[in-house]
Amino acid sequence: MRNVSCRGCPMAKAWKPLVCGLQPERWGLWETLALSRSLQVLGLLVWALIADTSYHLYPAYGWVMFVAVFLWLVTIVFFILYLFQLHMKLYMVPWPLVLMIFNVGATVLYITAFITCSASVELTSLKGTRQYNQRAAASFFSCLVMIAYGVSAFFSFQAWRGVGSNAATSQMAGGYA
Repeated sequence: MRNVSCRGCPMAKAWKPLVCGLQPERWGLWETLALSRSLQVLGLLVWALIADTSYHLYPAYGWVMFVAVFLWLVTIVFFILYLFQLHMKLYMVPWPLVLMIFNVGATVLYITAFITCSASVELTSLKGTRQYNQRAAASFFSCLVMIAYGVSAFFSFQAWRGVGSNAATSQMAGGYA
């Protein structure tokens, strides 16, 4: 077992491996990209499952489709920015703050989409049919995406707040320490 330095963790002694492993400032580019890819795949599942049904007949699914497709596209844009490290070239943008605002907003939008989608399944299709199963699966995956965006919002809040770093390191690193 390797020795992990964990000076920023309040519960370092009891939960050292768990808490230190989840520190956002220790996340590299690949961990951030992996979370983004999982959000893309799950978001794609949500809108693909809804798009395969006759969602246009029910306005509730129009909202779910808007949220799923819009956030899927914006997540792809952020993925490309981080993959090609374009965020480093746009140094005047406060990226930790932008990502925190995006992730919190995406979480709130997916909460509404999840509630809308799951409340509409029984009302819009017969139990046991293909459309019912697809809409129920879309509700499940929208719940997973909502949780994933919530976790991402937590980590981006921690990165924005600068947990685990002091004022000197965050000043020298431009807020990316």
